[in-house]
Amino acid sequence: MARTAILNVMVQAATKAGRSLIRDFGEVENLQVSRKGPGDFVSAADRRAEDIIRAELIKARPNFGLVMEESGVIEGTDGQHRWHVDPLDGTTNFLHGIPIFASSIALERQGQIVAAVIFNPVMDELYTAEKGRGAFLNDRRLRVAGRSELPEMVFGTGLPFIGKGDHGRALKELRHFMPEVAGIRRCGAASLDLAWTASGRLDGYWEHDLNSWDIAAGTLLVKEAGGWVSDPDGKQGFLESGSVVAGNEYAHHHILRLLKEARG
Repeated sequence: MARTAILNVMVQAATKAGRSLIRDFGEVENLQVSRKGPGDFVSAADRRAEDIIRAELIKARPNFGLVMEESGVIEGTDGQHRWHVDPLDGTTNFLHGIPIFASSIALERQGQIVAAVIFNPVMDELYTAEKGRGAFLNDRRLRVAGRSELPEMVFGTGLPFIGKGDHGRALKELRHFMPEVAGIRRCGAASLDLAWTASGRLDGYWEHDLNSWDIAAGTLLVKEAGGWVSDPDGKQGFLESGSVVAGNEYAHHHILRLLKEARG
């Protein structure tokens, strides 16, 4: 697969950050950890990875803006482009020694996500996509799953935890989904839930209370793999609302229906 110059910049940044994360993951018990809030951690590894990505992106495109998990919004002079960066998606997994985490970078151009990279360093899986050019895993073209029957489907989701999210809503949704599907997975990294949906490992995915850096790259992957992405009302405001539904055509339809039933 021939990559554009901009995608090469993103791949370089994500893989360099990933190598740093792997080194720190091997010494997770020695990390200096602070608390951002109940159940929500930030680590020295997280900050190092963000510093690496920011330096690589600014070096290549100094005029672009940035929206970053730890550093917040950095306005660019370009006005047309900005990066959405999650240097360590799955921080809690990482700090507990659970090998499910990734670095995620997306490029927004004039309000649309046009390029995406998600790197899972433990599995050495590099997901890439550009608008209109398809989605790939380590240069292999991706397609969403082909299953159409709900009882055969496995969905990914997120669950609220201490001090975060609407616990009652989550329980209502699970009560509607569990009797209908083959399984539900809560992996703890939204970027990988979306990447796995793009690759067909998951048939679909839904989650609430997310940020743009959690889902910007993954939603482009799903779209470029032939999938459908929306908010729970079937509209396109998911980057702003933080609630997203993704999957193949059938899974997307089923999730929207079940969420509507859960809302009553």
